[in-house]
Amino acid sequence: VQLQASGGGLVQAGGSLRLSCAASVYEDIAQPIGWYRQVPGKQRDLVASIGRSFSTNYVDSVRGRFTISRDHAKNTVYLQMNSLKPEDTAVYYCKPLSSDKWGQGTHVTVSS
Repeated sequence: VQLQASGGGLVQAGGSLRLSCAASVYEDIAQPIGWYRQVPGKQRDLVASIGRSFSTNYVDSVRGRFTISRDHAKNTVYLQMNSLKPEDTAVYYCKPLSSDKWGQGTHVTVSS
């Protein structure tokens, strides 16, 4: 399964963006899904994940500001990002936690 992320853009600090991770069929996102981000020159890190039972996990740097959710009707996993900071600037990717296949990421730039 290769999922594609979308919804990135340029936003001022304190603003919000919602990223989408769409699949053709629900089964592709019904499994545990993670949102990752990568800054040039650094490794790609997991920032949020959602399990089959809709349990969620976040890294400390985004907890309370980001929300991961799954929409069955739209076969989509979202990452709602609020109170964005310049350090959130990165390319964001989504994929099943069990997969090693990366799809195209989406760029998020937060200006100060």
